[in-house]
Amino acid sequence: MSNTHEQEVNGLTVEIERDLCIGSGNCESLAPEVFYIDTSNLAAFQDNIPDDMDRGRVMEACGLCPVDALRATDEDGEQLVP
Repeated sequence: MSNTHEQEVNGLTVEIERDLCIGSGNCESLAPEVFYIDTSNLAAFQDNIPDDMDRGRVMEACGLCPVDALRATDEDGEQLVP
């Protein structure tokens, strides 16, 4: 069973591969409107992500993951980060 969580964020499809996540918190620090570190010490999605969330900041937060557990793709399925 896959432990990947997926969420649409302002036209981006963002995935968290929780089996890779080490809970560094970089994503939460840069985009707390999107990510938080849950009780398992892993990245998770916030329940109410703003519709106008800045795409650049989301991609930057994904890019800061030290183990590439976060992935962002565009509307055409092209992987943007990492």
